[in-house]
Amino acid sequence: MEGGNTLADTLQYLEFLQDEVDIFNVSCGLNGSIQYQIDANYFEDGWRAYMAKAVKEKFHKPCIAMGNIRDPKIAEKILADGDADLIGMGRGLIADPEWVNKVAEGREKDIRKCISCNIGCAGNRIGFNRPIRCTVNPSVLEGDSYKNRKVTKNCNVVVVGGGTAGLEAACTAAEVGCTTFLLEKNETPGGLASEISKLPAKRRLADFPAYLAHRAAQLKNLYILTGTEGTEDTIRQFQPDIVVTAAGSRPLLPPISGLKELVDKDGGRVYSILGLIQHIGDFPESMEGKKIAVVGGGAVGLDVVEFFTQKKAEVSIIEMMAEIGRDLDPVTKNDAKSIMKKYNVAQLTGTALLQVKDSSFLLKKDDNTFTLPFDYGFICLGMRANGQPFETLSRAFSADSVEVINVGDSKRARRIIDGTFEGRNIIHILEQKGFL
Repeated sequence: MEGGNTLADTLQYLEFLQDEVDIFNVSCGLNGSIQYQIDANYFEDGWRAYMAKAVKEKFHKPCIAMGNIRDPKIAEKILADGDADLIGMGRGLIADPEWVNKVAEGREKDIRKCISCNIGCAGNRIGFNRPIRCTVNPSVLEGDSYKNRKVTKNCNVVVVGGGTAGLEAACTAAEVGCTTFLLEKNETPGGLASEISKLPAKRRLADFPAYLAHRAAQLKNLYILTGTEGTEDTIRQFQPDIVVTAAGSRPLLPPISGLKELVDKDGGRVYSILGLIQHIGDFPESMEGKKIAVVGGGAVGLDVVEFFTQKKAEVSIIEMMAEIGRDLDPVTKNDAKSIMKKYNVAQLTGTALLQVKDSSFLLKKDDNTFTLPFDYGFICLGMRANGQPFETLSRAFSADSVEVINVGDSKRARRIIDGTFEGRNIIHILEQKGFL
């Protein structure tokens, strides 16, 4: 916190306490700087270990280090270097309670690493006073007990779409004995999570689709066909009992003048989030003096703000509602506010987009219209479900005894946690259909 205790201050006041202490658990942060206390996702593994090291060197007592420790090699290095004697892990054990056992058994690739998204844990408990859940672990309560159940008769499952929701559904179905086929139109699975992870501050997100792909590769009854469209004719070849559509979402482009004509056009200056990711290497390391305008004050818009503030651009964010980041978890929201304050981001709340031009946005606040010029503009108004495959396949198989279900963003564009839960819920579909 600004004006708070430094490490030197802390070492000094611990002199008054150290005789009563057996083990020091060394952390930092307060509610006003909660992104340091419950780490934001972009902090490196073990970034707080230097604090534990300083306490240990002064008082010569056992110390616990913590802070986004997801990689076993980092945990081992902290211990081997003598920076700490114990590793503290909270969210990592919500994501995978078997973390320690998997490391001990040499199964590090099987670890379902926490991605530090803070949605199901901090977001639920602190933000909404709900029970703890987890984006990457849909069975916080039950663990892997579903694997003890097996199908009692042959069941063919076809999953259309290889994002995180589709991969979770396919893996779960295969793990209980279904013969499962996953059809992904792109050359690699991973979906939107893999794309968003290309933003530097979101790189940790890539751990989840990587884990799912590794998990899928261990299942002999799960067949992944990339570069394959999930058409009716293709699906019928696999004689499905259940079809799962997980076709994801695409950027929402409302009927605003000039928007569809200019967004993501070759040589243009107006991008969606996917357009930014496709051209992420085209933006120089320093963009000092360049003007960036971002329409949409949700999670995606703030990702764009974060990306360009690090490049020292002059950034403005436009939001129709009265608050930016209204639906974010408290950790991410506080971090976003800190970033916007630090880099003097212009926050235009209660402001509507009227028209998109090639180098400016026409905006309206109250009864006043004005033009906001930019070097690059970004439209981040959320995502819309790609629901057409579900509708098409539901009609195609309506005369058959085939259950067609829709999961993840293709049902309704939401967060990864929702798609993960729906993917795992194929267990209930199998139960209802009499396969378990």
